[in-house]
Amino acid sequence: MSNQSTAELLKKVRKIEIKTRGLSNQIFSGEYHSAFKGRGMAFSEVREYQHGDEIRTIDWNVTARFNHPFVKVFEEEREMTVMLLVDVSGSKEFGTQQKSKQELATEICAVLAFSAIQNNDKIGVIFFSDKIEKFIPPKKGRSHILMIIRDLIDFTPESKGTNIELALKYFTNVIKKRSTAFLISDFVTHHDFENALKIANRKHDLMALRLHDKAEDELPNIGLVPMLDSETNQVQWVNTSDKDVQKEYKIEALKRNDYLKNTFKRGGVDNTNIATHEDYVKPLMALFKRRGAR
Repeated sequence: MSNQSTAELLKKVRKIEIKTRGLSNQIFSGEYHSAFKGRGMAFSEVREYQHGDEIRTIDWNVTARFNHPFVKVFEEEREMTVMLLVDVSGSKEFGTQQKSKQELATEICAVLAFSAIQNNDKIGVIFFSDKIEKFIPPKKGRSHILMIIRDLIDFTPESKGTNIELALKYFTNVIKKRSTAFLISDFVTHHDFENALKIANRKHDLMALRLHDKAEDELPNIGLVPMLDSETNQVQWVNTSDKDVQKEYKIEALKRNDYLKNTFKRGGVDNTNIATHEDYVKPLMALFKRRGAR
């Protein structure tokens, strides 16, 4: 247990549960179902036609072969496995708005988790930095989800860096059955992960949720400030009022955004941007709707 007292922690978990469970009940469950359950029914077998069967379920190929009617039997699609790949590296504490990225990630994960169990899906988590920090195997049930939320609030990573490629490779190796996966990160990393992204998305159904803070795109004008690179732990003094510095910063941000957009596009990975100063419901709903429409 880290420095938070158990009672405090449980209070936080409960608060997040109440908020996100409500959201998932009112908003997400239908959208989630149509986005990920898709067809809803999976073909299971054929059997001989019985009086009262619907004509439209007749399998004409098999019927022709055996010269008397057979029907297709469908079953509600079996449960899915939902995986959350959560970046817990140093940059997650960053946030100049109401919420830090970590708080944002916690709430989003909780909403996804509650939506999953409402659909009778299992949910598992991989916490990663530049190493695999923790793997929680997929399971069902509220107590499992509360454990996940508790970890999200109270997890102290051993490492500060970010290696998305490593997380994706681990995920591809450890989860054998096709799953629906959410990669949740600010994608501030020096490693190229495009290849691992493609491989993971071939085996699984992968989506990327990019968390970002306004101050990552536009440098706030606040004079001379010490800036700590949360991943290398180096401090540099930066003059934020300097027009050239602001411009340089903005160009870097645009480059990064562009790089990520192209990486996701080439990997065929659905993605959305979620900012710490905005409501995360809208971008998540839009992502679900886009998928449900396909």
